[in-house]
Amino acid sequence: MTAETEIDPRALTQSPEDFASQWRLIWIAFRRHRLAMTGAIIVLLFYLVGAFAEFLAPFDPNASSSENIYHPPQMVRLIDRGAEGGWSFSPHVIGMTMERDPFTLQTTYTENPDHKIYLDFFGKGVPYELWGIIPMERHFLTTEDPDERFYLFGADRLGRDMLSRTIYGTRISMSIGLIGVSLSLLLGLILGGISGYFGGGVDMLIQRIVELVISLPTIPIWLGLSAALPQDWSPLSRYFAITVILSLVAWTELARVVRGRFLALRTEDFVTAARLDGCSRRRVIFRHMMPSMVSHIIASVTLAIPVMIIAETSLSFLGLGLTPPIISWGVLLKEAQNVRSIAQAPWLFVPGAAVCLAVLALNFLGDGLRDAADPYAQDSH
Repeated sequence: MTAETEIDPRALTQSPEDFASQWRLIWIAFRRHRLAMTGAIIVLLFYLVGAFAEFLAPFDPNASSSENIYHPPQMVRLIDRGAEGGWSFSPHVIGMTMERDPFTLQTTYTENPDHKIYLDFFGKGVPYELWGIIPMERHFLTTEDPDERFYLFGADRLGRDMLSRTIYGTRISMSIGLIGVSLSLLLGLILGGISGYFGGGVDMLIQRIVELVISLPTIPIWLGLSAALPQDWSPLSRYFAITVILSLVAWTELARVVRGRFLALRTEDFVTAARLDGCSRRRVIFRHMMPSMVSHIIASVTLAIPVMIIAETSLSFLGLGLTPPIISWGVLLKEAQNVRSIAQAPWLFVPGAAVCLAVLALNFLGDGLRDAADPYAQDSH
């Protein structure tokens, strides 16, 4: 064997990770974090539900029915037993009959085995426009009979389908967190980057502003700014105003993270080499310093999204955030404020379960990204 074909013995003991790029190492470390992978899948499903809300919702979320007030949830049955005793695969729910007590006026529902509501996957239902552009009639799940209705998550005080309303609420609540964090990311990167890169008096001024904003009580500030919004604003205007309010209060933590990273990076050899090479300040910041901290920024942003979601839910629950006809998880939870809802219709808390699941998934995802952001440190121990 010649010298050109000899194999370095060290190569036999090295793994492919020793030659991987930074992003490859981050992905390898992230895949090993099972909770983070589970959280990523759940978050992706939430955003897909929000993106295709019109297609996934069985009915119009604002369509009311006086005959189905506080209708309890129904269970889907996949196997149907025919009149002749045969069995067939026919997804359906058992219809219910409403009865009202003449003295207490309380409504009760009893199952009627003779009334079966058959379900149709990808069937035609209420016409809609997907994303406000594409006219469609197909729904993921609807009824074979257009006059029939089913309630997998029950109905509210106006007989509106809670499943459809929760699906539509997913779009607003998840998007307001994403848009709000995007705005706070912009402010945090600009102000935190300027503070950490230039230092001196500029750093002192920006940090005093950050400390002032952090010292303000968050909830009263949110309540005050939300209450100051004109009540005659359109739902769309109010939506963007609430998003901006949440962003103006939430940018400080990210600015501190960016400042700390810039303070650590500006003395690194590659930054000094870029300056000596004649690179402008803009090129040094955006071409050399920013790429080295992208993974940390992504982790911080992921952990900030659940804070935004909880803030919007809290404001809407108190009546100072989004208001009907906009549908969000907070607006839906406002329906469950009275004792009657707790006693008679506990299924109105389903949006609260969606909030908990989304926040937990985002936190798991953020923790996994944060741990995977420095795979070299993990490999060292």
